[in-house]
Amino acid sequence: MSATETSPPQMPPPLKLRCTSADCEKQLHCFRATKRLRESNQAGKCRYCGADLIDWNRVHRRDLDDVDFTLESLRRELVRHHFWHVALDQKAINHARRKGRKLLLAAVEARIRHSLGPAQPFHDGYQTPWEGSGNALHYGQHATGSCCRACVDEWHGIPRGRELSDGEVTYLSALLMRYIEDRIPLTDQGEFVPPIRRKAAE
Repeated sequence: MSATETSPPQMPPPLKLRCTSADCEKQLHCFRATKRLRESNQAGKCRYCGADLIDWNRVHRRDLDDVDFTLESLRRELVRHHFWHVALDQKAINHARRKGRKLLLAAVEARIRHSLGPAQPFHDGYQTPWEGSGNALHYGQHATGSCCRACVDEWHGIPRGRELSDGEVTYLSALLMRYIEDRIPLTDQGEFVPPIRRKAAE
């Protein structure tokens, strides 16, 4: 490049999505309570703008007959909204379609028991990868507030420090399956999906 040429403008790096991210102007909030909010009995409101939008008593009933209300409430939080709308990576889609509904349900229940079931899950808060992991379950855990015990406590009213009951595993698994079935067309027994072929090196 000559001295008279200039480099193309550098684009800023993409903003890193966090559990505490919010865009209140777009009505996408963060309901993870701060210590100050808890001490002032304001837990449940947006930590930034104070929006009071969630009927926590209703959500914490964990009623699968009222699941549409719970899922709509989850979508009011920016991080959950993101995972309901982000494009899934192709490996994640193919993995789910190959397994099918029946095998996926078993995989979902196993994932919930392993990542969330113990009273003190290993590396809690970091056990669920973000997007691009090749597994739709990980997207779904973030979307449904079942990614770590802090989110499970906040969103589903299941306290940390004790094992999940079978009923709680069933409930969280049902939310996760609902996410997957909403995002990916599934058959009961699974289907053949050709593998993704790597591009030949240029």
